[in-house]
Amino acid sequence: MTSTQKNQHGARSQRSREADKPHRRKGEKKYSCDECGKDFSHPKNLKPHRLIHSGIKSYSCAECGKSFTQAGHLKTHQIIHSGVKPYICDLCGNSFTQAGSLKTHKFIHSGVKPFRCDLCGKSFTHLGSLKTHQLIHSGVKPYSCDLCGKSFSQPGHLKTHQLIHSGVKAHSCELCGKYFSQKGYLKTHELIHSGVKAYNCELCGKSFTYPRSLKTHKLIHSGIKPYSCELCGKSFTQAGSLKTHRLIHSAVEAHRCDLCGKSFTHAESLKRHQLIHSGVKAYSCELCGKSFTHAESLKTHQLIHSGVKAYSCELCGKSFTYPKSLKTHKHIHSGVKPYSCNQCGKTFAQSSNLRCHLVTHSGIKAYSCDICGKTFSTLGYRNIHVRIHTGQDVFCCDQCGKLFTTATHLQSHMFTHTEERPYKCDLCNKAFKSPRHLKLHQEIHMRKKLYKCSYCEKQSDAGGSSSQPCRHCGGGKDFRCDLCGKTFSRQQSLKIHQRRHTGDKMNYCKECGRGFPTSSALKKHVLIHSGVKKYVCDQCGSSFTTGGELKVHKRVHTGEKPYKCKHCDRSFSRSSSRNLHERTHVEENFSCDQWHQCDHVGLKSLDHNESEETERSTSGFRVRLKNLEIRLHRVQLESPVKSAADVTLGFYEIGLPECRISLSWFDQ
Repeated sequence: MTSTQKNQHGARSQRSREADKPHRRKGEKKYSCDECGKDFSHPKNLKPHRLIHSGIKSYSCAECGKSFTQAGHLKTHQIIHSGVKPYICDLCGNSFTQAGSLKTHKFIHSGVKPFRCDLCGKSFTHLGSLKTHQLIHSGVKPYSCDLCGKSFSQPGHLKTHQLIHSGVKAHSCELCGKYFSQKGYLKTHELIHSGVKAYNCELCGKSFTYPRSLKTHKLIHSGIKPYSCELCGKSFTQAGSLKTHRLIHSAVEAHRCDLCGKSFTHAESLKRHQLIHSGVKAYSCELCGKSFTHAESLKTHQLIHSGVKAYSCELCGKSFTYPKSLKTHKHIHSGVKPYSCNQCGKTFAQSSNLRCHLVTHSGIKAYSCDICGKTFSTLGYRNIHVRIHTGQDVFCCDQCGKLFTTATHLQSHMFTHTEERPYKCDLCNKAFKSPRHLKLHQEIHMRKKLYKCSYCEKQSDAGGSSSQPCRHCGGGKDFRCDLCGKTFSRQQSLKIHQRRHTGDKMNYCKECGRGFPTSSALKKHVLIHSGVKKYVCDQCGSSFTTGGELKVHKRVHTGEKPYKCKHCDRSFSRSSSRNLHERTHVEENFSCDQWHQCDHVGLKSLDHNESEETERSTSGFRVRLKNLEIRLHRVQLESPVKSAADVTLGFYEIGLPECRISLSWFDQ
């Protein structure tokens, strides 16, 4: 028999032996696992599978200590430590340690997702991914954490979770030093430093570092918010956002700041907050040098320099840089203020404003200035105050060079350089320089209950009736000075007034040494020394240093006397004259007939221990005795005066412990 015949005979014998074996179809899985029911086509595959249930992992990695059930798995794992990734994707350049991993990766570029979930319609590139996903719908989470009781659908997720309790973060970022528990988290984090944002939204052009971030962003454009809070009805685009929101209703704030006592519902929120106290601001603006604690704060700030205000209010046309600013602005038009203070009843449109307000009742001022020691209730107020000392981040007026700590103050200041009043009231045609003053004025028209005060003839919405004085002429003033008894309608006005008693924070004139409680009052006073009088009366030509003085002067021509005495029928052109006049009723119990020319008198308290002295000024002279004070005020008129009844040009004032005498005179 030749060699060829022998080979043919051997092949026939092999085929006959295979024919004698039991017939089995290709792909048939007749070997099942007793533990989980998984099927296998060969018993050699079933045997290593059973090792998973036994928990025995005989093969350990010498590099990291990770254990495996099979030697092949260990060998595959060790390629990771070698760093060799010979399999490279020709589409994106991503490299892999195994050919199977590259093949799996290429499905991403193909876009083919043949495996679809029957319950929610979500598609996947691999069958394994679909099976993993379907565990979500089943609700079965057989893997529980022994430390906190949290359950997971897969053992891998449990293992990842347990790293949180261990506190081990073996993977660190070389650029910023941040640590991560898994290498995958580190790799994801490093994309932030690369600055690459390859995923763009085709609707608004916004770009993202990760595809999941783009996917989450697109839900905003869809307007779909399938997750609703059953307590308040608020809707969210993501289930995680709803879960976070529910903590607000639970009132659980388990994470408290040791420095200021502020509480947070999440540990991450507390961690972000603590950066404020550290003072570290690692993110700086290249245009203005301003520094920020968080990268997103810098990004938000940079929109200011772009000048783009893409969000406009359809009611008033005002534009905003951020959508949240527009949303906040719309509360003004609605007039709804759902957040009220349970201590004083004041209402607010936003919960954040209410929280800031509540700090004023607590009296806690946790933020102090390192330079002067002044304390503040909020960090923002402290930071604004520090600008006074450092001169940084200030706003300069390009017309007069004056510096301001906030842009709002600069904007208000700029109105002083113009006489234009572009903001007019639609109801009464009164004009104002700034929209803020117009808004304050319009509140008069919007008030529910208005009455005209019978004493000063001003409209008010205060409680009571027209027979009671309004807050402008003594009524409804809740803040009283303990030293002199003077009352004020606002606490800030009382604080400014008390500076006259204490001498604290007084502003002194360099020319005459006179003190003023506010810088604005000093500024008006300095105009007297400058001699500049740019406000001229269009009827008589008299000039004045301030617009307010001109306004009061014009009442001489109109005869207007809007300030009435509470006790008699006398009226006055100035509130100060009216107030001084009313003292005659209260303190001395004098009638108006016994007091001549009350509209021009200014009384001064006597010091009976003072020695005699005489002072001169441009308006007259003053002689002071131990028990007598005489004040002489002179006013010169350019036009002749026919009689003393026409106008009072000056007066004497004599003050004694038991009497007061006022004498009037005039010069032509």
